Amino acid sequence: MKVTLEERFRKRLLKIGKKNKFLRFCIIPVMAVGMFFIHAIGYFRGNGKRFIMLAMTLFLFVVYSSFSFPLFISEDENRDEWNPISDEAKDIVLAEEQEINLEDFAHLDDNDVLPEGEDLPDTVHGMDIGERYNTEDILEYNQDRLPTEGSGAAEAEDYEDYEFSPDDWRLILINKQNSIPEGYEEEVPLGNINTMKGVMHCDERIIDDLLAMIQAAKEDGVTLQICSPYRDLAYQEYLFNRKIKYYMGMGLSYMDAYRLGSQAVTVPNASEHQIGLALDIVSNTYTELKEGFADTEAGKWLAANSYRFGFILRYPKGKEDITGIEFEPWHFRYVGVEAATLITEKGITLEEFWEEYL
Repeated sequence: MKVTLEERFRKRLLKIGKKNKFLRFCIIPVMAVGMFFIHAIGYFRGNGKRFIMLAMTLFLFVVYSSFSFPLFISEDENRDEWNPISDEAKDIVLAEEQEINLEDFAHLDDNDVLPEGEDLPDTVHGMDIGERYNTEDILEYNQDRLPTEGSGAAEAEDYEDYEFSPDDWRLILINKQNSIPEGYEEEVPLGNINTMKGVMHCDERIIDDLLAMIQAAKEDGVTLQICSPYRDLAYQEYLFNRKIKYYMGMGLSYMDAYRLGSQAVTVPNASEHQIGLALDIVSNTYTELKEGFADTEAGKWLAANSYRFGFILRYPKGKEDITGIEFEPWHFRYVGVEAATLITEKGITLEEFWEEYL
């Protein structure tokens, strides 16, 4: 049987200790140190490949670092040999970066970015983009669907204890955080609203309440105009991309243009216009989608009465941090009379309604 190095070393020390009793006290520490080195040598011999790989990794790291971070390059006259810079480049001074305040940029109306003379996408289902439809015209061309006398607006009730359901199609929450469910847009039952200029579309189930609201406004001496009812995904993408391009042309980066554009136009697949439940409503005396509409007779009438027909002011002033959209006194969303009454009385948004009641 082969005698190991450790055994031979131990026997030799013991033999020396037996012959010379004065050296016995030195034998123990010498044996301990010897055993340590013998085991260390054995460990390195048994794991040689591992240590070679570790040494190679360390070597490559040092070589890579020397190229990436030239810490040891002297600053003598030979420095230009490894970093040649032309005299022209040395004279270049970078402009000082200026912080852009997005509040300095005006929010754009749809008409501000709609090009003249350009072929527009054929996605507006018979409507001219940007066209306003006078409600007197709408009432004339939809006589067969107008509410009879005594019907129309619901009486104000206390809906605090009403059982709302998150599955109610009227209450679907669409915003930047809640996109339109896949396939939902194809299932929307689009209905027709006839006008002298063409046919508007929205969810068929809201038309009767919409016509009742239009007629009630007329009876109170207010003439409304409707624009931007149903929009499909292609048109929403077109409109949003136009605003991004416009802002970038004003010097904004893509991300800043996206942030600013999404405050005025909801991003594609996050627009209530795509599900046929939202309409932009102005008047015959104020046709722009501007905050000033809130101070008009029509704007005040809608803010005070739309809930009686199931509509809410979707993006109220002071709630921008919740809705993610700037104040839009012209944008009204159908949620049903029960929810509209509660939301209006509480002064909350649809997001807050979902958080508290659904």
